[in-house]
Amino acid sequence: MIGAGQAGSALVAKLRALGYGGALTLIGDEPVAPYQRPPLSKKYLLGEMGVDRLILRADSFYQDQAITLRLGQPVTRIDPERRTVWLGDEALEYDQLALTTGAEPRRLPAAIGGALAGVHGVRKLADIDAMVDEFQPGRRVLIVGGGYIGLEAAAVAAKKGLTVTLIEAAPRILGRVAASETADAVRALHQGHGVTIREGVGLTRLTGEGRVSGADLADGSHIDVDFAIIGIGITPGQALAEAAGLTIDNGIATDDHGRTSAPAIWAAGDCASFVYRGARIRLESVQNAIDQAEAVAANMLGANAPYVPMPWFWSDQYDMKLQIAGLNTGYDRVVTRDAGAARSFWYYRGDTLLAVDAMNDPRGYMVGKRLIEQGKSPAAEAVADPATDLKALLG
Repeated sequence: MIGAGQAGSALVAKLRALGYGGALTLIGDEPVAPYQRPPLSKKYLLGEMGVDRLILRADSFYQDQAITLRLGQPVTRIDPERRTVWLGDEALEYDQLALTTGAEPRRLPAAIGGALAGVHGVRKLADIDAMVDEFQPGRRVLIVGGGYIGLEAAAVAAKKGLTVTLIEAAPRILGRVAASETADAVRALHQGHGVTIREGVGLTRLTGEGRVSGADLADGSHIDVDFAIIGIGITPGQALAEAAGLTIDNGIATDDHGRTSAPAIWAAGDCASFVYRGARIRLESVQNAIDQAEAVAANMLGANAPYVPMPWFWSDQYDMKLQIAGLNTGYDRVVTRDAGAARSFWYYRGDTLLAVDAMNDPRGYMVGKRLIEQGKSPAAEAVADPATDLKALLG
């Protein structure tokens, strides 16, 4: 297995749980055992969670399960014909290979200041460790990108007493992933904590001599900053697969069983694309990384069972927990259910329920998730009525 993240760890564990007794090697380019990524931009950055709690499984697990960990050793080449992977000059042969290579954050080009000191990405443990000392009260941080990663970083910075400016080149935050109703609620939450959000304003360049000290924005304005966080999305970890001649289509293309275009090579997690509801997609979530990896493990052992995702996601910002069930792609209306502190936004296409965004509303999330999984679509009017007992909709 190449890629020692959430998917890679889940895949090797599932192989052993299903009775596979052969040699098993998990290779990772980071010098640390597989760990959780979501807390990096939340509790770990806040200092509320240590590295020990990030680690998914103790070293003893891998020892007891006879799983060889090769950490801090990036794979440099895959040869599908010879069924060999290369770690520099070292060749490792395989009978079956799984690619769980995750994704990489998009970086700013050096030509517009991306290589200046004090410019940080958010993806790996080393990224967070490199920026943690920047979070001192009163300092000024620019966050580029109004997606969930940027917004979570903004929440941490505001809680730590920094002066926070977030810019989003698109007309509004969360433009690719959420309805305006959800974006409006999240924007208000951040503004209530003193974050300045500037939408429809792109970055022209970061400025500074050796270290970032300011930013020129597309509207002609300039702001002074002490450091910057770049949260402009991720790209699938497909370079090894592409160089090996595997089919690439929005990531490493797989069939509904997790097979790639090369014999005996599989893929799962953020790097892998598959067809869902007629479109080729990638699901960038912990849930998908685990579920897809476990499905691939079973298929590597002959289960021959299609992977059917049940998407869900979450984001923690301040005291707000946003839980998302389903995929909202193709929605044509949003129904708001407002029960005071608990709010949820229900996405419909026609009369079909597609997804739910639940803000501090675990009941709305739980019911919505179960309805979507069961293929049920309650009447929008019933959902919008706060007097409706949501659990009754499951009947």
